Amino acid sequence: MSVNQQAHTGPPYGQPQPGYQGYQQPAYGGQPLPGVPQSQYGAYNGPMPGYQQPVPPQGSLRAPPTSGAPPPASGASLPSGHLAYSQFGHGDVQNGIPASAAPMQRPPASQPFLPGSAPTPVSQTSTFQQYGPPPASVQQLSNHMSGMTIGSTTASGPPPAGLGYGPPTSVPPVSGSFSATGSGLYTPYTASQGPPPTSMSQGLPLAQPPFPGQPIATQRLPTQVPGFAPPPSSTGIGPSSYPPTTGAPRPPTMPGPPLPGQTVAGPPTSQPNHVSSPPPPSTMAGPHPGPPMSGLHGPPPPTHPPQPGYQMQQNGSFGQVRGPQPNYGGAYPGTPNYGSQPGPPPPPKRLDPDSIPSPQLNELPPQQKPRHRIDPDAIPSPIQVIEDDRSNRGSEPFVTGVRGQVPPLVTTNFLVKDQGNASPRYIRCTSYNIPCTSDMAKQSQVPLAAVIKPLATLPPEETLPYLVDHGESGPVRCNRCKAYMCPFMQFIEGGRRFQCCFCSCVTEVPPHYFQHLDHTGKRVDFYDRPELSLGSYEFLATVDYCKNNKFPSPPAFIFMIDVSYNAVKSGLVRLICEELKSLLDYLPREGNMEESAIRVGFVTYNKVLHFYNVKSSLAQPQMMVVSDVADMFVPLLDGFLVNVNESRTVIASLLDQIPEMFADTRETETVFAPVIQAGLEALKAAECAGKLFIFHTSLPIAEAPGKLKNRDDKKLINTDKEKTLFQPQTSFYNNLAKDCVAQGCCVDLFLFPNQYLDVATLGVVTYQTGGSIYKYAYFQLETDQDRFLNDLRRDVQKEVGFDAVMRVRTSTGIRATDFFGAFYMSNTTDVEMAGLDCDKTITVEFKHDDKLSEDSGALLQCALLYTSCAGQRRLRIHNLSLNCCTQLADLYRNCETDTLINYLAKYAYRGVLGSPVKTVRDALINQCAQILACYRKNCASPSSAGQLILPECMKLLPVYLNCVLKSDVLQPGPEVTTDDRAYIRQLVTSMDVAETNVFFYPRLLPLTKADVDSDSLPAAIRNSEERLSKGDIYLLENGLNIFVWVGVNVQQGLIQNLFGVSSFSQISNTLSTLPVLENPFSKKVRSIVDMLQVQRSRYMKLIIVKQEDKLEMLFKHFLVEDKSLSGGASYVDFLCHMHKEIRQLLS
Repeated sequence: MSVNQQAHTGPPYGQPQPGYQGYQQPAYGGQPLPGVPQSQYGAYNGPMPGYQQPVPPQGSLRAPPTSGAPPPASGASLPSGHLAYSQFGHGDVQNGIPASAAPMQRPPASQPFLPGSAPTPVSQTSTFQQYGPPPASVQQLSNHMSGMTIGSTTASGPPPAGLGYGPPTSVPPVSGSFSATGSGLYTPYTASQGPPPTSMSQGLPLAQPPFPGQPIATQRLPTQVPGFAPPPSSTGIGPSSYPPTTGAPRPPTMPGPPLPGQTVAGPPTSQPNHVSSPPPPSTMAGPHPGPPMSGLHGPPPPTHPPQPGYQMQQNGSFGQVRGPQPNYGGAYPGTPNYGSQPGPPPPPKRLDPDSIPSPQLNELPPQQKPRHRIDPDAIPSPIQVIEDDRSNRGSEPFVTGVRGQVPPLVTTNFLVKDQGNASPRYIRCTSYNIPCTSDMAKQSQVPLAAVIKPLATLPPEETLPYLVDHGESGPVRCNRCKAYMCPFMQFIEGGRRFQCCFCSCVTEVPPHYFQHLDHTGKRVDFYDRPELSLGSYEFLATVDYCKNNKFPSPPAFIFMIDVSYNAVKSGLVRLICEELKSLLDYLPREGNMEESAIRVGFVTYNKVLHFYNVKSSLAQPQMMVVSDVADMFVPLLDGFLVNVNESRTVIASLLDQIPEMFADTRETETVFAPVIQAGLEALKAAECAGKLFIFHTSLPIAEAPGKLKNRDDKKLINTDKEKTLFQPQTSFYNNLAKDCVAQGCCVDLFLFPNQYLDVATLGVVTYQTGGSIYKYAYFQLETDQDRFLNDLRRDVQKEVGFDAVMRVRTSTGIRATDFFGAFYMSNTTDVEMAGLDCDKTITVEFKHDDKLSEDSGALLQCALLYTSCAGQRRLRIHNLSLNCCTQLADLYRNCETDTLINYLAKYAYRGVLGSPVKTVRDALINQCAQILACYRKNCASPSSAGQLILPECMKLLPVYLNCVLKSDVLQPGPEVTTDDRAYIRQLVTSMDVAETNVFFYPRLLPLTKADVDSDSLPAAIRNSEERLSKGDIYLLENGLNIFVWVGVNVQQGLIQNLFGVSSFSQISNTLSTLPVLENPFSKKVRSIVDMLQVQRSRYMKLIIVKQEDKLEMLFKHFLVEDKSLSGGASYVDFLCHMHKEIRQLLS
C-alpha cells in the first residue's frame, strides 16, 4: 500500500448527507448502507470492531448531562429553539469547527499527541516526508473557523498543549513564567492547575496512523522531565502542529519512537465541494480518523514549517492515567496490546472536516473529494467529560481542607470529608478562584456566584452537621459584622481574643469559651469543637433569635382539597383522602422522637370553604362552612389543628366521608386566594408556622378576592408583551405572599389543570414562601396516580425548616448583591422563606466592592436561622474559602461549568419577567461569547483567528448554553402552553446544580447494552438522533420525565421480556409503568428506572415511545444536540455561531 494512499477509516463526519437536517439517513439503524464499508475501528471510546451498533456510546461513557427540555407531559413543554443559524449552516459549517476529539474531557493522562512540526527531536532519526503546499480547498479552510482549541492554558500554569504554541522555550508564556510543572504537555494536572486546553483545530491535516497490521516502533525514549520540553521549532508552534499535506496522508509508519501512550489520528484529505458521496453509515459515534497507534514513545519528529492557519492542535486533555473505558473492547487491530493497558485514550480527533477520510473516497484524487460538515464526534462531548471525571475523581473522597478546591462534577459519585469547608452538596461556586479586582472580573464576564442548598440531604455514609449548644449565651459571634465562629477566625493574645476573618474586627472571647492555644496558634480544643474544625454545623438558637422573643410552637400542616366537579369526577378527591389516611403516620419528626410534633388540619373548598373539627373527643367530625369568602376567618380554634395519634379515628372517619359528601356536586367554579387566607389565619390563631398543601384544579373565576380571568394569548409570543405571560395578572397575590412569609406560612401547590390555569399568578404565593408547585396536566387516575402519590408522599415527609431567614456574609472585598430562588426579600440582605426544604437552593451572586488579595483569599459564610419540624429554633452555618487570583488564567482554570449554567439559566429565566425573550437570549449568547473571547485573548497563545479555543473546564459551555437557549421558557414550540412555561420557569429557579444538569442535557442510556448481572448503569450516549439504532431500546431521563424509546427493529424476544407482548405493534404507549415480568432483562430495566427515580426530587413520569409513533416528536425534543422543531440550533451549528461571535468580539 503506498504511503500516500488513504486507509479505509471510519465514515466521514460531514459529507453532504441526504436529508441531514432531520438526520433520517437510510442507515439509521444498524444496517450499513450498501456499498459503504463499515468503519473498521470502533467508535472513539465506543465499541470495538465487530460491534456495529450505530449508537455506540459515543466517546463518552458517561452519565448524561441534562436537558433543557422540560417534559411535556408532566406539564412541561417542548422547547423551541432559535432560527437555525443558517447563515453558517452550509458553506461555513463545512469549514466549521474543528473538534477536539479526544474530547473534551477532564483529562486522561495519556495524551494523544500528534507529532508535529514544532519541536525538534532531541535525538531522533525519524524521517517524515516533506509535503507540498496545501491544496486550495484546504486553504479556504481557515476562513470560518480553522481551529478549535479547548484548553486551560494559562498564564501561570502549564502551557496548553494544543494551543498553537510550543513548549515554553518557543513562545514566552502568557504570564511570563511557567510553573515547575513543566510544559504542561507531559504533566498530569493537579486540582489547582487545570488540565491544558484541548484544542480543536480545523483545516489541519491529521497525522496518519499506521495501518492495521503494520508494526509500529514502540521503543521508549528518555522520559520527559517536568520542566523540560523538546526544543522549540522555528515557528513556535507546539509539538502538536503538523505541516499540512497536499491531501496525501502521512506515511504510515513512524520510524521515530513515539511518546509513551500517545496516539495519532487519521489521515487528512482535502475535499472540494463538487463530488458527492454516499451517505455515511450513521454509526457516527467514533473517531473515524483511523486506528490509534500503540503509543508513539518519544519526542516528536522533525519539524516542517507549517502553513499559516493550519497548525495541528494538540489535544490538551491530560491528567491521571485513565483505566480501560467502559465499552472498550480488546486490542485494536495492529496495535499491540492496546486495550490491555490502562493508559492510552483513543485517537484524538481534529476538527478538520477536510482531513477526515471517508470510505470510498480515499482513492479519489485529492481535488475531487467533497467537503464535510463538522464531525459531531470531534466536538466536546458532555458524556466524555462526565465519564472522565468519574474515572479520575470518583474513587477518592473529596476532602474539604484545602482552600479553593474545585469539587468533582455533580454527575460523579463521591464521598465528602468535611475538614473546614462546606461540602459541595451544600455550596457550589461558578469559580473557586476569583479575580482580585473588579476590573478583572468585568473583563472576564464570568459571573461570581454560589448555588447554596442549606438543608441538602446527605448520603448515609456522610455525617449530618453537628448541633452545638452554647447554652443561654448562644453562639460566639464577631462584635462588628456578627459573623458566627468558624474555622477561619484567628485567635490572638493567648486565646483571649479573636480577630474576625470577615471584617478583621477584634472581639473578646467570652470567659466560658476561653481555651489555650498550642504552639501553632490553634486552640487546643480545635478538634473537639465542630465550629472550629468543620465547614458546616448547627447552633441551637437562644430566645433572642425567635419571633417576639418567645420560642416557637411546633409547625402545622393543613390539607386543603378542591372538591369542585372536576376534582370529584376525576377520582382525585377520593385518591387524596385514601392516601392521607396512611400518609399522616409519616409526618417529619426529629431524629429520635417517637412521633411527629406536627399538628394537622383539613379544609375542603369550591366556591365556599368547609372547615372540619376533628377534636379527639368527638365521635364524628363536624363541618363548618364559610361562605363569605371576601372576609375570610377561621370559624373554630379548638379542634381544627390536632395531633394525628390523638384524633386518629375522627380523622379516618372524615377522610372516608369527604368523597361521599361531594360525590354528586355540580359546582364547577372555585376560589383560590381565600383558601390561602384561611390557612394563614388558622396558623396565626394557633401562633405557629406551617405548610398548606393545596390541591387545586381550575382557574379561580368565582367571585372572590384574587379572582382571575383567562388571559392566555399565544399571539404575544415573540412580541414585546410576551413578558406579561410570566408576570402575575394582579398584585393581590404578591401582598398575600408577604403576609404568609411574615407568619411562616409556606404553600405547596398541587395543580390538576385540564386547561389554562394561570400558573404565573397562582404560583406567586408558593414561589415567594419557599414552597413547591407540582403540575399534572389532564390528570388521569390510571396513568398519573403513581406519580402524584409519590410526589405527595415525598413532599409531606421531606425535611423542611420553617420561618427561615438566610444571610450570606463575605470577607472584605466582595459582597452578595443578587439572589435567585423561591423566597421573599424585604431588605437587600435577608432572604426570607416561610419554608425551606431539602431540595431548594438559593443562588447568590457576588460583586467586588474592594480589592482582594491572593494571600488571604475570599470567604463566604451562609447562616440560616430556621425552626425545625419539632419546633426547635436553630442556626445552620456553612463556610467556604476561595482562592483569589491576579491572572485570568487562574480564574478560567478553576471554573465549574455546571454551576455556571445553573446561574445563567436562573438569570435568564428571571430576565423574561422584564425583557423580551429575544433580548434575554441575545444577552446570554453575548455574555458567553465575551467569557470565551476574554480567555482566547488573554490566556491562549497567539494562533489563527480561525481557531475556536475553549478553556478546558468550560469546553461544555457552548453545548449546555445551547440547551438553555432551546428550553421551553426561552424558545417554545407551538405545543408548549403558557402554563408549562411559567411552571418550568419557577421550577428551574430553585433547582440545584445536579437537577439543572440533567434537565438541560438529559441522560440517554442504551438499555439493550445493560449488563443484567451487574448493578451498574449502561454507559450513557450523546443526545442526538444519529446515536439511536433501530434495533435497540433507550431510556432518556431529565428529572421530570423518563422516556423509553423502542426502535422498530428491536428483537421480538426483548419486546416480550420487557413489555410482555409478542410484537412491536402490540406495545401500548399508554403504559405508565413497566409490567413486572420475571426475567433478567425486565428486572434490570425496572431496577434502572427505580434507581433513577430515587435520585430525583420529583417522581418522573414514564412515557413509552415507539419509533415513528406520534409521541416520537416529543421524545426528539429532548435530543438536545440536534436542531429543534421550534428553531433551536443543533450543537454543531451553535458552536459555529459562538465562534463567529467570539471572532467579532476579538476583531
